[in-house]
Amino acid sequence: MQKNPFRAATYLISAHRLDQLPADAGAELAFAGRSNAGKSSALNKICDQQGLARTSKTPGRTQQLNVFVLDDEHRLVDLPGYGYAKVPDKLRDHWRATIDAYLRTRESLKGIVLVMDARHPLKEFDRMMLDFARATGRNSLCLLTKADKLSRGEAARTLHAVRTELAASVPGAQAQLFSSLSGNGVDEARKVLAGWLFAAAAP
Repeated sequence: MQKNPFRAATYLISAHRLDQLPADAGAELAFAGRSNAGKSSALNKICDQQGLARTSKTPGRTQQLNVFVLDDEHRLVDLPGYGYAKVPDKLRDHWRATIDAYLRTRESLKGIVLVMDARHPLKEFDRMMLDFARATGRNSLCLLTKADKLSRGEAARTLHAVRTELAASVPGAQAQLFSSLSGNGVDEARKVLAGWLFAAAAP
């Protein structure tokens, strides 16, 4: 396996419905998070590609399930952001139902990357995703993004608080500091995610 297998990621499709996704085989990871948490930037940084996932100063630009392939058996799925997106209620309800069905039924899903702004972690959506991970036994990694905006002491306290809550509510869930700007935590995240993705599909 190359040093950073995520560099091979290329865009495949934007799916509005689950039946538009690639066949449910192999292994894939899903990136989830609130619309302003820096999800697309984190995905780009992990893949070492500036323009792979769309980034915007307007939250909520990811409005479909965007699929990126590493090879024939391994994929990354960027889920629609939740929270501040200014979209019609009908579309927001569609996202909610589609994401819920995807997370419950997708057999090739081997882990969830939950992107949270380190300054505002563990909001309602984050806890909902973690509850799902616990109920289904999915791997989950919380990336506390924008960690560069906190002092070292603030970052350490935030990480400790999040890990403490996870230990009590979602045993096995992991959390780490992450900054797309400084690169803090990027190698650590890649190592965890590559372990899930490639070990899961190994014979």
